[in-house]
Amino acid sequence: IEDGATDPSLFVQTNIDLGDKKMTFMKAASKAVANCLGKPESYVAVSVQDGQDIIWGGSEAPCALCKVISLGSINKENNGALTKEISALLAEFDVPANRIYVNFFDLERQNVGYNGATFAG
Repeated sequence: IEDGATDPSLFVQTNIDLGDKKMTFMKAASKAVANCLGKPESYVAVSVQDGQDIIWGGSEAPCALCKVISLGSINKENNGALTKEISALLAEFDVPANRIYVNFFDLERQNVGYNGATFAG
């Protein structure tokens, strides 16, 4: 495994349909993850599940649940920057920032498999 290899991944579930702008959203989100976490985009993975059955506070109004996992780079500054970027991207689909959760998980190298091994070797 090459030195400095990382695993930032973003998972987005939303109850709205991103339509033909889904791939544009995903590419912008990929760049946001790389920029905000200081990671090479070549290792960023993004998964979006739109049109999901999700309610928030008992309401079917637009909302999103997001999860970010990374080997390091999970901290107050980076998390805040990425939350702001994801919220701005979702605002283009009329998802209000107060109906978006972004949860961050900092994984240890031995807990991430890649290329037939873990990042710990």
